[in-house]
Amino acid sequence: MTDVAVHSQPAYILHQQNYSESSLIIDALTQDFGRISLIAKGVRKAKSKTIGILRPFMGLSMSFLGKAELKTLTDVEQIGSAHELKGLALYCGFYVNELVCNFLHKYDPHPEVFENYQVCLSGLQQEANIENALRQFEFNLLENSGYGVQLDYDIANEKLIEPPKKYRFNTGEGLIEDVNGLFSGSALLAMQQRQFHDSRVLTEAKMLMRMVIDSHLQGKPLRSRAVINDIFKRL
Repeated sequence: MTDVAVHSQPAYILHQQNYSESSLIIDALTQDFGRISLIAKGVRKAKSKTIGILRPFMGLSMSFLGKAELKTLTDVEQIGSAHELKGLALYCGFYVNELVCNFLHKYDPHPEVFENYQVCLSGLQQEANIENALRQFEFNLLENSGYGVQLDYDIANEKLIEPPKKYRFNTGEGLIEDVNGLFSGSALLAMQQRQFHDSRVLTEAKMLMRMVIDSHLQGKPLRSRAVINDIFKRL
């Protein structure tokens, strides 16, 4: 099998760790190849010209080479300005990265996720828009990666979601009509349309996403979520 070379691929770094004395192992989200793993050789050396841009939330153009799962980074350049996330927005950015790592299989192309990721980062830069940006990304990521919830149909009872009624979420079954359910039909239909301007819809969307995400993670904790919860406790 010959090496496959990819040139100037738009990408964002999701996670990285030190490797040997001078290199990095990088998990990146690319526009056309999905989530990939790279080794960036020698970038931690004192004379390296690229270490300053190899960081999360920086738009990059990456070139890489390899026939194995772990590709070799051959060139990288910055694209545009970095998304400057600070405070709570920064930790929310790490939460988004952690979600991508958990719900996208490697080398499974999802250009729509890449586009939604960029939109989310822009939204996180606006303090008043953080919750909306997160919910938009969560719903779209789960839908595009095959883990979405049917928000307009009660599969168990084989009928459409109705605005005045209440529903509960059951793992493996989806949304089921229940007079004691946590979710209103009107809020679910708003979620279906990705309309999160109403505070009640945002609250119910957050609850639903936590249930759905946790059901798929099967007990695996999200480190970034724990940090964000700790921040809110101190506010």
